[in-house]
Amino acid sequence: MHKIIPHLWFDTQAIEAVNFYISLFSGSEIDGITVIKDTPSGDCDFVNFTLAGHTFSAISAGPYFTLNPSISLTVAFEQEKELCEVWEKLSEDGEPLMPLQEYPFCPLYGWIQDRFGLSWQLMLLRPGDITHKIIYSFLFSQAHNGLSEAAAHYYMDVFEEGELNMLEYYEPNEVSPTNAKVKYLNFNIVGEQFSMMDNAYDTKYDFNEGFSFMIMCENQAEIDYYWEKLSHNPEAEQCGWCKDRFGVSWQIVAANWDEVLFKGTEEEKARVTEAFLQMKKFDLAQLERARKGE
Repeated sequence: MHKIIPHLWFDTQAIEAVNFYISLFSGSEIDGITVIKDTPSGDCDFVNFTLAGHTFSAISAGPYFTLNPSISLTVAFEQEKELCEVWEKLSEDGEPLMPLQEYPFCPLYGWIQDRFGLSWQLMLLRPGDITHKIIYSFLFSQAHNGLSEAAAHYYMDVFEEGELNMLEYYEPNEVSPTNAKVKYLNFNIVGEQFSMMDNAYDTKYDFNEGFSFMIMCENQAEIDYYWEKLSHNPEAEQCGWCKDRFGVSWQIVAANWDEVLFKGTEEEKARVTEAFLQMKKFDLAQLERARKGE
């Protein structure tokens, strides 16, 4: 099981979007669909899926959060033909952010936002240079511009197996935002690869709950540890969700969260759901008491 799982928020289109995404890459499939009933957003479709060997989740939970380019999926390709085919599919009602062409840093690269709002960066690399098919890429903007390096080191401290692979800074006077420092950095934590950069332009978007990361915890002690390390904004704490000091949203949950929330009779599930909706941090013992009606 992956320790960190990207989570995508949609209004009503989670199943439609996921079916589109798994059509893009081999080694992709829907692993399960759960309907979460009687939430503040009504009944929500929760989808677990595998994308090019990487585990993801998605939810239809209302028009409260919108995906934007602050977090994107960077996908590495060995074959130009495959890259161009995926770009063409993403271009259907999508919006190119950087045209697909040769750049000084890559023989073929493009950045695009698809019709569901998810952003993708497609890169052609030599086979020996590909270590992860998908990299989770952060663009630090607005009040968080200039914090890429601090965030990378913080995440490597919080999670196991942190390793910095690359760090490149902007040259003096290279970009107009004076607080932008990091041109590109890349690091690994818990078997996943991340990249970060400070925004070279004055864009209006920033991190939000549209793209969050689930941390799959084995017990209450792990939940408590990650909550203490990552939760920075009490107003953003709800149902296992929290927001760190860099504005990134996390869901700190039990690794078997679907069993915790959805096992048992309809009455048991209703009691657990009611208790869970009142929580900030996951409390496994309290949820079990609610299941038993205690």
